Amino acid sequence: MIPAPSGATRLYVIVGDPIAQVRSPAGVSSAFAACGHDGILVPVQVSVADLPDFLSLATRLQNLDGIVVTIPHKFACYQACASATERAHFLRTVNLMRRRADGSWHGDMVDGLGFVGAARAQGIDPKGMRALLVGAGGAGSAMALALVEAGVSDLAIHDSATVRRDALIGRLNGLGKTPVRVGTVDPTGFDFVANATPAGMTDGDPLPVDVMRLAPSAYCGCVITKPEVSSFIAAARKLGCVTGTGTDMYEQHQSIMVDFLLGRDGGG
Repeated sequence: MIPAPSGATRLYVIVGDPIAQVRSPAGVSSAFAACGHDGILVPVQVSVADLPDFLSLATRLQNLDGIVVTIPHKFACYQACASATERAHFLRTVNLMRRRADGSWHGDMVDGLGFVGAARAQGIDPKGMRALLVGAGGAGSAMALALVEAGVSDLAIHDSATVRRDALIGRLNGLGKTPVRVGTVDPTGFDFVANATPAGMTDGDPLPVDVMRLAPSAYCGCVITKPEVSSFIAAARKLGCVTGTGTDMYEQHQSIMVDFLLGRDGGG
């Protein structure tokens, strides 16, 4: 049970636009309570236009210790960090920020760890698989890096924002590990298909891939948490695919988030 906040409660916020879909507040607040930390995570809806003003104010709030970042602010919040982990610097994006001793922010990006963890929890090891990723935004970038580090044999990335897509492909190929190339909405020949876009959050959204071309043996993962079963995941399940939802992804990285926000990750 989460204790009632008091004047001594440390504040953490999750910022995004939209924000109603996030599942983090209750879980993270409960995890704080379970480890004896007097802290609470609350959702805050902030538009792109208002983000600079929000971050300026957030830095001056003396009882605000951390920020969880969701769409569409992950790239902009990276720019607001005075320091960050190696993976966040590589991706130039963050989904977590915590207060440093000097009052500035330290960032990390753990979306990819949660996504690959969700697949492994379903018995799926991405190593050696051919992967198609739709979406090269903040979460998609982190998922792409995590898939490369997990040892996929081939990674194709599709995104209508071609400049962003090509920049990510170039950085990943610079690692000299998995070959990364431009993908399409056709999942033919892929063992692992990932949706890192908001497609499916709203009724009537187009599916991120041509689901009729999915192999029933393919693993399909999605970042969407509301609805809990996105249209893409529902269609993949009808074909017999093993699937992972955005909630599965969140459950895998909640403990990572809490450790980071409390400074228990050994980082800066």
